Amino acid sequence: MSAVGAVFSCSCLRSGVWLLKPGMQKMSSFSLHTAARCAAKDYYEVLVLGGGAGGIAMSARMKRKVGAENVAVVEPSKTHYYQPLWTLVGGGAKQLAASARPMGSVMPTGVEWIKSQVTALDPDKNCVWLENDIKVSYKYLIIALGISLHYEKIKGLPEGFNHPKIGSNYSAQTVEKTWRALQDFKEGNAIFTFPNTPVKCAGAPQKIMYLSDAYFRKTGKRSKANIMFNTSLGVIFAVKKYADALLEVIKDRNLAVNYKRNLIEVRADKQEAVFENLDKPGVTEVHQYEMLHVTPPMGPPAVLINSPVSDASGWVDVDKETLQHKRYPNVFGIGDCTNLPTSKTAAAVAAQSGVLDKTISLVMKNELPVKKYDGYTSCPLVTGYNKVILAEFDYNAQPLETFPIDQSKERTTMYHMKANMMPLLYWNALLKGYWGGPAPVRKLMHLGLK
Repeated sequence: MSAVGAVFSCSCLRSGVWLLKPGMQKMSSFSLHTAARCAAKDYYEVLVLGGGAGGIAMSARMKRKVGAENVAVVEPSKTHYYQPLWTLVGGGAKQLAASARPMGSVMPTGVEWIKSQVTALDPDKNCVWLENDIKVSYKYLIIALGISLHYEKIKGLPEGFNHPKIGSNYSAQTVEKTWRALQDFKEGNAIFTFPNTPVKCAGAPQKIMYLSDAYFRKTGKRSKANIMFNTSLGVIFAVKKYADALLEVIKDRNLAVNYKRNLIEVRADKQEAVFENLDKPGVTEVHQYEMLHVTPPMGPPAVLINSPVSDASGWVDVDKETLQHKRYPNVFGIGDCTNLPTSKTAAAVAAQSGVLDKTISLVMKNELPVKKYDGYTSCPLVTGYNKVILAEFDYNAQPLETFPIDQSKERTTMYHMKANMMPLLYWNALLKGYWGGPAPVRKLMHLGLK
């Protein structure tokens, strides 16, 4: 998520988000909401599917629009994670516990929390089906189901995680194994992977590589480490400005990048990783590893595949400017589960939440949406234990920066924003529905706020 809204977001200030006072987080754990195993009612004015960043943020906003008793969130998980922190957990800079809170503590006060899983969507009848054949109807539906991890699509996983020297920052169950593998490293290849699928936080697979390099240097192991980034992509990053900066970092630190390489098998007992050369289908390469960080293949949640609300690939089919569904005007999507053509990040969710809030407000008044989402997303590219390149860009992969500085430069200030400020903004602003993303500098200049 971008750090920029912490400083510049006018809507954030207007909404009183800056109530980051001692004790505020403690108060949130006493939120009074219904926590029924099944739906307490069979109809809600607004039904939200998913209790991640997008779902919680939108349920908080909808509560203020239609009243808490008219909003329900379907979410089976007991724990809510601030996942952007996991890069630092895997690198030993943060504790996993710091990223977790009970789901009940982030659920908006008074909103119905339905502790169940969605099994089917029937937008033609304005209803969804939950476990145990429970039917819940709605007037408006917000789909925020996130993205699914598929370690099982790599031969030898997930059982390979039972062995040492292998970890993944994409799961609460495996992120601490990354840190252990880093600490246990002695000599050989340290391999980092990027799959041949859409992923959330596309910068994360290489962030841990930079942190590993920094750790090896700090502990005197760098001369014994061959650091290798095997990516299915043909470029290091989608935005040229930041790609050029990253390539300089890679050159300066003597990191090896192999493009068009996709991890297809892990032989954890032999410490071998097998990659397919995507330029030569069927041709494979086997690399011995002393440390392996796996970024899993990802895809839409199973319930969305072949669903009426999804496109041919299984992603929720929404208008890229309004986030309203293309076929069902009372259905909306936000975040990783949608087919919005931008990077899937928490920063994108923040910006989308502000647009979607305006969209739904107008739809509720039988008016056409006018607020347009420009594809804003952000990736704080951690390049060391005190360095970050803050990448911000739009649908066209053009920089859409907030600060009047060159954000392609490594900066300690941006690291502190990433590591310390953004978690506060996430828990106390985004999840409470007060932050709709940053106001990029070009917009601020129009307001005379440069």
